[in-house]
Amino acid sequence: MDFGLGQREEALKLEVREFAEREIPETFIANFLDEESRDEDWAFSLSISRKLAERGWLAMGWPQQYGGRDASHLEQMVFAMEAAYRGIPGLSMGVSGTGWVGPSLMLYGNEEQRCKYLPPISSGSPDGVWCTGYSEPNSGSDFASIRTSAVRQGDEYIVNGQKVWTSCAHRARWCWLAVKTGLNGGKPQDGISLMIVDMKSRGISVNPLLNYSGEHIFNEVFFDNVHVPMVNLVGEENRGWYQLMKSLAYERHSFCGLSYGAARRILDGLVTFAAETRRSGVPIARDPVVRHRLANLAVELETLKMFAYETACKLGEGALPTYEASRNKSVADHLLEELALAGADILGACSQVERHSKLAGLNGLIQRQYLMSPGTAIAAGTDEIEKNIIGKFKLGLPRSY
Repeated sequence: MDFGLGQREEALKLEVREFAEREIPETFIANFLDEESRDEDWAFSLSISRKLAERGWLAMGWPQQYGGRDASHLEQMVFAMEAAYRGIPGLSMGVSGTGWVGPSLMLYGNEEQRCKYLPPISSGSPDGVWCTGYSEPNSGSDFASIRTSAVRQGDEYIVNGQKVWTSCAHRARWCWLAVKTGLNGGKPQDGISLMIVDMKSRGISVNPLLNYSGEHIFNEVFFDNVHVPMVNLVGEENRGWYQLMKSLAYERHSFCGLSYGAARRILDGLVTFAAETRRSGVPIARDPVVRHRLANLAVELETLKMFAYETACKLGEGALPTYEASRNKSVADHLLEELALAGADILGACSQVERHSKLAGLNGLIQRQYLMSPGTAIAAGTDEIEKNIIGKFKLGLPRSY
């Protein structure tokens, strides 16, 4: 079987590489969502996001009428992998929008919502930046137990509650919000709805939650009698749980290409470091322990790439990934964690130096990945949740509760 890419995909990779060489300074490396933290990084990322949009890359798999270029899912995956590898920022400018809000609106939003919200996302506009309000202080993996409520009052909903770990909430124009609209009787899943909330609404307050590395990516968001027009309800009231399962599949899949690109960049950097760095006069690449560790990571990286291509091909055939997206995310999370640990061992003290220092190994990438890994592994579903999904939908195992 030929696992190689076609001419279109190879041409796209070359185009992305040339774009990165022309537009991205060597000292700037985007690492997942940390571009949301500093104002100067955010401004630069916005400018790059608009340039990506001008080329039809930001939402390349979308229909042309909504700002895409009708690219295949495989092309979209190849682009995400190469762009992340080249350290191109702007991919996560409201990654909620390009990754799952847009695709979800195409599935169960109405045409008025599509026409209003999709073009700003695909154009790289600040008005197209989204955050996602799912997790709550007492409701993480047990999503059905969310307590943020939306009570209908005339032609509006009145929203009250709190969300936590909301990335990009301090930058976002809109929030993709899950709320409880059915509070009496029935299964907990049957009372959840999805709605679009203007982050400029009165009654919304955003507090920063700094991560291990001091980056301001996550937030806690409070809703105090926030008025949301009924026209902002997405899909059917009280059917948000079933719609959300599709959104989560898109979310987990959307991170796969970015994770692969980031992992490949780290591995290539470690291979180069090992070849060029000598200890006791001998390149550390000749140490069999180092060689075997890097070789094992290379095999895992290739496995992740094959999983990603498989999922993209299934999407291209019209199938909606269930266990595949969870499998890919779980593999990517473990791989990035192992790369961070391997990098810390191979680079030694250099791995602890911040990126702006001349002593920083791999431009500080190992330190940032090491500190970011716990958060990214939890985002969009913990490893335990992903394995439950794999067990149910792939292996056919019974639920344990």
